Amino acid sequence: MEKYKIYCGGSFITTNETLEVRNPYNNELVAETYLAQTADLELAIEKALQTKRLMKEMPPYKKYEILMQIAAKIKSDRQRLGLVLAQEAAKPLKYAIAEIDRAAQTFIVAAEEAKRLPAEYISIDWTAAGEGKEGLVKYFPLGLIAGISPFNFPMNLAVHKIAPAIASGNCIILKPARSTPLSVLELAKFIDETDLPKGAVSLLPMDRISGNQLVTDERFKLLTFTGSSEVGWKMKQDAGKKKIALELGGNAGAIISSSAQPDKAIPKCLTGSFAYQGQVCIHLQRLTNFYHSFCC
Repeated sequence: MEKYKIYCGGSFITTNETLEVRNPYNNELVAETYLAQTADLELAIEKALQTKRLMKEMPPYKKYEILMQIAAKIKSDRQRLGLVLAQEAAKPLKYAIAEIDRAAQTFIVAAEEAKRLPAEYISIDWTAAGEGKEGLVKYFPLGLIAGISPFNFPMNLAVHKIAPAIASGNCIILKPARSTPLSVLELAKFIDETDLPKGAVSLLPMDRISGNQLVTDERFKLLTFTGSSEVGWKMKQDAGKKKIALELGGNAGAIISSSAQPDKAIPKCLTGSFAYQGQVCIHLQRLTNFYHSFCC
């Protein structure tokens, strides 16, 4: 059984509170890791704030190289990473490896976007004082981001927060779900091997007090959360003036039209509804326009 250190401010550390990770299918102990506490989170915040200027000034080509390096490491180790994910989440291995592949793809997309950060020229000669003049709109990193990712896609939904943060020159402290932290801690090993400034990324399973601080601490300029609607809206109430990005529960429907082939459409709909025990953000919840002949 492996013991995973947590990734705090660019270093792998232990704490005095251990966290058991068990396979939810059979309750088998898969691994042990640690929970970050208030002092650990404070260290991660301080390291991130010290690194903020380096991230802001990092040129796009460098961010591209770092993100592509992480993607390559994920792709080269996809089978082992898939097995880790399958064990911690009781996810079928086929789906687990697909998630690992998607995570690598997300880093590649972020790398490409790092070269296309927006800027805009605006003609302002619509008044006499603006004749012959132009305005330049530039976008700047926010600074420090707090990320909270869920249990159902523990690798890819964490990467959806980490990769864009790096691409846009921000620092991020991410809290993975306590039940599924191993994939993200495996990712930390790849991140640590790059030239990313130490402290730019921290990946910390946390106790409840530290997790709440991600929401309320004003040093975070953005909170990005994926999870239940009830928890997400409560976080928005408690987050103060920081920006909020919420990815909450879905309400996905499907329409089977008159031109569809029922023998193909219905199995697809069933898969879309019940794959991975329905623990998918966009799993099918409603079917409409079934013709009478389908049902009788």
